[in-house]
Amino acid sequence: MNNYLVAVLSDRMQAEAAYSALESEGVPMEQVSLLGKGYKSADEYGFLDPKKSARKMAKLMSFWLVPFGFLGGYAFNVSTQFMLVPEIGALGNHLLGGVFGAIAGAMGSFFVGGGVGLSAGSGDALPYRNRLSQGKYIIVVEGAANLTNKATRIIKQFDPENIQGYVEPEQV
Repeated sequence: MNNYLVAVLSDRMQAEAAYSALESEGVPMEQVSLLGKGYKSADEYGFLDPKKSARKMAKLMSFWLVPFGFLGGYAFNVSTQFMLVPEIGALGNHLLGGVFGAIAGAMGSFFVGGGVGLSAGSGDALPYRNRLSQGKYIIVVEGAANLTNKATRIIKQFDPENIQGYVEPEQV
């Protein structure tokens, strides 16, 4: 189980000073990452891309919503006996109702699944990406609890804008 310390620093000088202080206090530098202009990007570090997460959620929802939409549209047309296009007969209209239901299911998966994936699927990665795009710098320390606690004490001296600790969930 890994612990993470993520600290947002306002400028490059502050970030480099904190990075140097971690190095001089004996924190293993292979467990420290500096993100920002001139250093690693969010993608290089591995912060989740919210757009990728949204596409994945929309695709997952479409596997359920499109078939259920088809069945719902078909059943609705059977129950109402509505003849949208009389020339294609009852079965054709039922199938057309199913197609419209499937289209509605696809739209639902795109708008709801994509919207939820965009807003919730990225967790805290989106605010960190936004801070990097504002020109801020982020220091990430990964390791055991004693290492991240030591790094927290060191980085707090530099008055970070935000400092947050995370514990990686155990894989089942």
